[in-house]
Amino acid sequence: MIEFTIWDILRNLLLATRWTIVLSLVSFVGGGVVGLALLFLRISRRKWTRTLAKYYIELFQGTPLLMQLFIAFFGLGLFGIDVPAWLAAGLALILWSAAFLGEIWRGCVEAIAKGQWEASASLGMGRLQQMRYVILPQAMRIAVPPTVGFSVQVIKGTALTSIIGFVELSKAGTAVTNATFQPFTVYGLVALIYFALCWPLSKSSQILERKLNVAHRNH
Repeated sequence: MIEFTIWDILRNLLLATRWTIVLSLVSFVGGGVVGLALLFLRISRRKWTRTLAKYYIELFQGTPLLMQLFIAFFGLGLFGIDVPAWLAAGLALILWSAAFLGEIWRGCVEAIAKGQWEASASLGMGRLQQMRYVILPQAMRIAVPPTVGFSVQVIKGTALTSIIGFVELSKAGTAVTNATFQPFTVYGLVALIYFALCWPLSKSSQILERKLNVAHRNH
């Protein structure tokens, strides 16, 4: 029987952690781009764009991420489209992340007093100028904690992609457990790695929030 040391186990888990990090970055950045577009659609003066964005957000927030992964991976296969697991995982997580980020940011923008819109409009600013120079800088300060908090959810959400065969940290944990028969050790290390990925984000959120608050008071 082959003996596996903790270092052997950890090395295999760290190799898979790279893909968890890559998938998290792709999902968060891609979701941020789409979410920003959703934000502008949600606050648009055109009713049909607001309605379209609203239904998108309700669809992706109101259905399980697991189901969205299944549809992205197996659903397209029904039409003869062969989708690699990594592509289906990335696509599903981007669309899912966008719905939450767009709604988080909409709430932050709408938290800005209407007087700010009226004051900037009186200076002759257009809608985009108002957003760029007046509204978004203030909304950013409000958005930092929930945005970073959601990034933690994205990292943990990558674990669900193992169900369609994407080999990330949790999937690797299952494979290593099957090889070593040491579930407590393996999943204990998996939990510690997830904590090591998520904890710095929470701390950086607190630091950035304090800096933004100081800058706002000085301003």
